[in-house]
Amino acid sequence: MLPIIIGVLLLVSIINIIIPQSIYTTIFTGNSWLDALKGASLGSILTGNPVTGYILGDGFIKAGVGLIAVTAFIVSWVTVGLVQLPAEALVLGKKFAFYRNLSAFMMSILVAILTTSVLSL
Repeated sequence: MLPIIIGVLLLVSIINIIIPQSIYTTIFTGNSWLDALKGASLGSILTGNPVTGYILGDGFIKAGVGLIAVTAFIVSWVTVGLVQLPAEALVLGKKFAFYRNLSAFMMSILVAILTTSVLSL
């Protein structure tokens, strides 16, 4: 397991370095549903730990990215993890890993929509 975990950590680190934070602000348009989908997709691909997600989320908010996109990003950043999917499939099985990631992705969008709806009341 140790070589797999080290490989995943290295891959995540490389992706986070290659994609600068300034690109994120051009991705989000202001459309709530589309931003939630984009935020969840971006968080699913990049993946990381919660502390880093909160720091990135703060930077996104300060750059003008909408709360719904940031919420979807943070939730999927921590729960989905497409980069780790091969390792997860190896340990837990392909079917379980696929359905767990799919349900976590859909729930991150739902949580983002519900969270921003409740906060706007």
